Amino acid sequence: MLALSVVVLSCMIVVILLRYGRSAVTDLRANVSVLCKFFYACFLKPHTSDKEYNGQQAALESFYKAQADVYDATRARLLRGREDMLVLVAAQFKYKASIGGLKRAKPLWVDIGGGTGWNIEAMAEYLDVPNFFSEVYLVDLSPSLCEIARKRFARLGWNNVHVVCQDARLFRLGPPKEADEKNTPYAQTSAYQLENQQDQDYAADLITLSYSLSMIPDYYSVVDSIASLLHPKGLLGVVDFYVQSIVETSGRNYIGGSLQRHVNWIGRSFWRAWFDLDRVGLEGAKRDYLEYRFGTLKSVDERNYILGLGGVCIPYYIYLGVSKSAPLNAKGAALVERLDADCTESPYLSPRQHQLDLSRAAEIPVRSKAYNSAIVNLSANLPLPSTFYQNNHWRIYYDENLPKHTQFQNEFIYGFNWEDSRVDQRVLKINSEDVMLCITSAGDNILDYLATANPRRIHAIDLNPSQNHLLELKIASFKSLPYMDFWKLFGEGKHPRFKSLLINKLSPHMSSQAFQFWLNHVPMFTGRRGLYESGGSGHALRLVRWLMWVTGLKKTTQRMCEAKTLNEQREHWSKIRRILMSRILHWIVMTGDFLWKAAGVPPAQRDMIISDHLDQAGINHLRLHLTDNSGEAMWEYIENTLAPVARETMISEENFYYLLTLQGKYSRKCHPPYLSPKTHARLSKSNAFDGLRIHTDEINEVISRITPGTLTIAIIMDSMDWFDTQSEDAINQARALNYALKLGGRVLLRSAGLKPWYIASFESAGFTARRVAARLPGTCIDRVNMYASTWILTKTASLPSEKLPPVVTAPILEKLEI
Repeated sequence: MLALSVVVLSCMIVVILLRYGRSAVTDLRANVSVLCKFFYACFLKPHTSDKEYNGQQAALESFYKAQADVYDATRARLLRGREDMLVLVAAQFKYKASIGGLKRAKPLWVDIGGGTGWNIEAMAEYLDVPNFFSEVYLVDLSPSLCEIARKRFARLGWNNVHVVCQDARLFRLGPPKEADEKNTPYAQTSAYQLENQQDQDYAADLITLSYSLSMIPDYYSVVDSIASLLHPKGLLGVVDFYVQSIVETSGRNYIGGSLQRHVNWIGRSFWRAWFDLDRVGLEGAKRDYLEYRFGTLKSVDERNYILGLGGVCIPYYIYLGVSKSAPLNAKGAALVERLDADCTESPYLSPRQHQLDLSRAAEIPVRSKAYNSAIVNLSANLPLPSTFYQNNHWRIYYDENLPKHTQFQNEFIYGFNWEDSRVDQRVLKINSEDVMLCITSAGDNILDYLATANPRRIHAIDLNPSQNHLLELKIASFKSLPYMDFWKLFGEGKHPRFKSLLINKLSPHMSSQAFQFWLNHVPMFTGRRGLYESGGSGHALRLVRWLMWVTGLKKTTQRMCEAKTLNEQREHWSKIRRILMSRILHWIVMTGDFLWKAAGVPPAQRDMIISDHLDQAGINHLRLHLTDNSGEAMWEYIENTLAPVARETMISEENFYYLLTLQGKYSRKCHPPYLSPKTHARLSKSNAFDGLRIHTDEINEVISRITPGTLTIAIIMDSMDWFDTQSEDAINQARALNYALKLGGRVLLRSAGLKPWYIASFESAGFTARRVAARLPGTCIDRVNMYASTWILTKTASLPSEKLPPVVTAPILEKLEI
C-alpha cells in the first residue's frame, strides 16, 4: 500500500511540476533534468550517511546534496504558505514601526533552517532587507544548501546577510567579532548562553522557521533554544506541515483558534507514512510544544491542494508567536488588570497599588471570564489565551468550542444591521459619558454610535462568534485601509484583492480567530455573490432578487431604487405591489407555516404578531386555536411593513436598508453613516476604538460580570421576542439589567408586538416602561419599519440584594507568574 502511494503521488508531482514549473526553467529538457534530480533524490536514492559528516548533518546532506541546485525550482508549489508567513511577519513589523513600537532602529533576523536563502530573498517583496534589518542570519545544517545561499546573497550584494552552517541548538548571538572564512560575524560557534535575557542587544527581533521544524529530530531543545534567542519583544514566524485531530487540542484555550485544524484519520495516517520516507516527522507534539513555549499571535491551518486530485491535500499551518510572558512584564501585568477592569467596569487598581494594600482587591469583586482564564493558565504554567497577545485588546477571550458557539457553524446570520440607528440617537441622546451595552449584529450601529456620540465605553455582545468577526473586520479596515478600499469592502461588498489586504494590512489589527475566519472566507469578497449575499441574511437577499427576476419585476425594482421623487417611487411600487401582493403569492403564504419558516420568525414572536392581528380584527383570543389566522397575520404584517416605507421614505437617498435589500449593495449617495468619508476619517484615528470591548457570550453572562450600577444604556434589539413565555428568561434578564444599570439608566428594545408580554417583567423589576413608537396600520415609525413597537425602559428602583446575580470573584494576578 505504501509503495503504491509513493508511485501515485510521485506521478502526480511530476505532472504538476511539468505544468506549473517555475518560469526560469523554460524548456522541456531543463524541466526533465530538474524533475529527474528531484525524483531520484526523494524517492530512489538510498539515504546513506555522508562519510564527510556525522549524525543529522550527514542525513541531511545525503538527502539534499544531489538536489541542492534544483531545490528552489521544485519547492515553489510544494511548500505553500511561505509567502503568507513572510507577509504576516512583515505586516507586524510595519505596524510596530508606524506606532514607534520597534525596540531598535534596525531589527535583527535569524532564519533557522533557511536552506538556500529563498525566504530571505522573498522577504524583499515586503521589507527592504538590506536596509530594514541590521543583520540577517541564515542558519542551516546542510553544507550544500548553505553554499547555494552564499552564492545567492553574493549575487544580490546583501552584505548584512550571513550564512551559518551550524546546528540550530548551538547557534547563539554574542558580542561582535571579526568575520571568519565562513562569513559568520556576530554568531557564536560555541554554546554561548544569554543569562535571563539580560543581554538583549544580542537577541533576535525576528526568528523564522520555514518547513524546518518538522525535519529536526530533537525539536524540544531547538524550541527551547529559540525561546532563549528571541528578544522579549521579538516575533516568531513558523510555517510547516502538520497532521492533528481536533481531540488533541481540546481544552487548550491558548492556541488562537482551531478552525480547519482537524485532519481526518486517513489523512493523518497517510501523510505521516508518506513524510517518514524523507525523515520528516509530523508528530503533533512539535506544534504542541511550540504553542506551549510561546504566546500565540496568529495561528492558521491551511491545505495545499496543488498536489492532489479529488480532495487530496497536504495540511500545513502558519504560526506567529511572541514570548509567552510578554503581557506579564512590569507593564503587562497592569495591562491584564486594566483589561479586566474595562470588561467589568470595575475601578482600576495598578499592581503598585495592589502591593501597597492587597486588601483593596476585595473592593473589586467582579472578574471577567478573560481574567479567570488567565488565572487558570498561569496556575498551570501555560501561555495566556491568544487575545492577550494581540496588538489591540478590544476582543475579549471566549471558548470557541462551546456548543453555544459552534451551533452557528462558522457562519454569520446578519451581514448588515436592520435597526434604524437614527431613531436610537434621537430617543436616547447618547453622549460621551455613556457606558453602553449593545448587541453586535453586523456592527453597523455600534460604529455609528462611536462616530457620532463617542460614548466612554461600548460593550458589544453577540453569542455568534462570526458576528463579532465581522465587526473586527470593519474595525481593522478603519485602522489600516484608505477610504476607497474600505468602500469596496463594505459599500459594494466585493474586493478582488481582499486576501492581499487581509494579510498585508488588516492582520495586525485582528484577533487570531477573526483572522482565521476571514482567511477561510476570502471568496465571500472575491466571488460572484459578495459580502451581502452571504450568511443568513444573504439567503433572504438572494430570495428577494430571485423573486423579482421570476415575476419580471427586476427592471421596475431598479427604477424604484433610482427614483428621484416620492411620486415616481410610489408609481413603481404600485406595479410591484400588484404582483407581490397577488392572490397566488397570498395563497402560498396562507398555506401552513411557509412564510414563518422562510423569515426565521421564532414561535414566541409569531404568537405576538398573531395576537395583534386578532386584536385589530376584533377577534376574540379564545378562538386563536380554532381559526388558523397565522398566514393572514403574517401577510398583514408584511403589508404594514413595506407599503408605508415605499410611500414615505426615499429609497434612493435615505433608506439604505431597502436599497441594499433590493440591489445587493449601497450607493455612494445612500449608505449607512459608518460608510461616509467623514466617519472613515474620524474612526481611522488611533484612539477611536479605545472604549470598545467585544464580548462573545450571552447577554446575561456579560451583565453578571459587570460592576453593579455602571451601565447607562442597554440596546437589546428584539432579542427578548425570542424568549419562551413560559420560562423565567425574561424576568431574569430584566433583573440582570437592573443590576448593571445606574438609576436612571435606560433599556431600548424593539418588538414585533405592539405591547410585548415581557414589558410586565421589566415593570416588576424596577423599570418604568414607555412606548416611544407604535406602528399602526398605514404608519411608518422609522426607515426599516420592521418592528411594531419601540420601547424605552428606565430604571427607577434598585432590586433587593437577594434578587441580584451572584458576584464572580478570582484570585489576585500578582501571586501568579509564567
